[in-house]
Amino acid sequence: MSNPENTFHAEDAPEPMGQYPHARKVGRLLFLSGVGPRDPQTNLVAGNTFDHQGEVVSYDIELQCHAVFANVKRILEASGARWDQLVDVTVFLTDIKNDFPVYNRIYKQYFLDNSPCRTTVGISGLPSPIAIELKCMADLDD
Repeated sequence: MSNPENTFHAEDAPEPMGQYPHARKVGRLLFLSGVGPRDPQTNLVAGNTFDHQGEVVSYDIELQCHAVFANVKRILEASGARWDQLVDVTVFLTDIKNDFPVYNRIYKQYFLDNSPCRTTVGISGLPSPIAIELKCMADLDD
C-alpha cells in the first residue's frame, strides 16, 4: 500500500491526466510520472495548431521541449529534489525521425552539468496532443 507522505503533487505543474501523483519517493529514489509540455495555467500546449475539427495539424517541438523540461523542474522542486539529481530519463517522441535532432540539441542545453542515463523512444501517439513526454528518476541521496 502506498504511503501518501511519499507521493508528491506539484501545484505549479500541469494536473496529471489520470489518477496518479506527479512523483513518488521509494527509498532514496524519486520516480516522476510521465511529464508533458502542457502549460500549468492554461493546460494548452505551446506551438500547437489545430484544424476546424480539433486535430493537430502542426506543432513546435522546440517550444514543447522547453516546456516539458520546465515542468520536470517544477515537479522535482515540489518533491524536494534538484535537476542535478536526475539519474535516468526516458523520452517519448511521436515523430522521432523529424524531432530527434531538435530535441537532442535542446536536451544538451539542460544537461550541461549532469548526465543521466537516457533512452529515447519513437511512439505513434500520446494521450493528449503533445509530441514529447518524459519519464524521469532522481537519486535523492547526496
